[in-house]
Amino acid sequence: MPSQEIPLPQSDRPGQGLTASPGHLVGTGFIRGDVEIMAPAGSYEALVAAIRAGADSVYFGAGGLNMRSASSANFGLDDLRKIVRITSGMEVRSYLTVNSTLYDADLPAMRQLMDAAKDAGISAVIVSDQAAIAYAAAIGLDVHLSTQLSISNAAALDFYKSWADVVVLARELDLDQVAAISQSIKENDIRGPSGKLVRIELFAHGALCMAVSGKCHLSLHQYGNSANRGACLQSCRRGYILTDRETGDELEVDGPFIMSPKDLKTIHFLDRVLAAGARVLKIEGRARPPEYVRTTVECYREAVESVIDGSYGKDKVEDWDRRLA
Repeated sequence: MPSQEIPLPQSDRPGQGLTASPGHLVGTGFIRGDVEIMAPAGSYEALVAAIRAGADSVYFGAGGLNMRSASSANFGLDDLRKIVRITSGMEVRSYLTVNSTLYDADLPAMRQLMDAAKDAGISAVIVSDQAAIAYAAAIGLDVHLSTQLSISNAAALDFYKSWADVVVLARELDLDQVAAISQSIKENDIRGPSGKLVRIELFAHGALCMAVSGKCHLSLHQYGNSANRGACLQSCRRGYILTDRETGDELEVDGPFIMSPKDLKTIHFLDRVLAAGARVLKIEGRARPPEYVRTTVECYREAVESVIDGSYGKDKVEDWDRRLA
């Protein structure tokens, strides 16, 4: 990664100064500052773009134990201190992803990465493997539970509550299911290590996996590259012809990409996402260019503020939709 310092003027952050005074209640029942926008950072340029656009936090990978380890959109261990220096200077939280499937041979590298994150002052690690969860907790690193765990119910969340304050719920859940889990957190007083109620994080925008979170083996089956170890070759995004094996007839389908889901875009119903209990909105796209990161963060920053101040509506949604196209 480039090592030059990147200037980051305070005035370039539209997200700064948005937290209202305590007690400023809004129609949705939460206050400014409750909702966190988390942006992807696969390069220093994307990192700066996210901060300038108003992101509250950024997430990124370093080394070979994350879901983009085979991508160029990755940092090294030597970058961690610089990332923390940039983010902490702008009051932006930094989250390191260590969420690939781990084998015994990976454990020394995992511990080395966790130790480096702790020494650098990383805000939290996003993890899925129980070995990584336990080690992070042992050395005093805050833990966020990755969507790779596919947590889909409140009982599972209750099981993990002693380890993590934030959970990225499975992407397959609908909003009613998310709302039910959110309600269970309150009713059953499910609190993380900090003593605060566990916060729900949801993917709000970006590419979706065709499979259940953390359980896709298509790339491994076809090409020997595991999607659960950061080496997905996106078999689902290729064009296929559907053929009847008995007759040889080709079946007509709606487009050639029969296994590839459409990208997620919640800007049209963000008010419902927040009402369901999501408090951290995660934008997918560590392999995306900085221009994409900046535009996406700006739109969701504006949308969250509009939900809070009551101005969220059709005209604004159409404008964000146009900018995100």
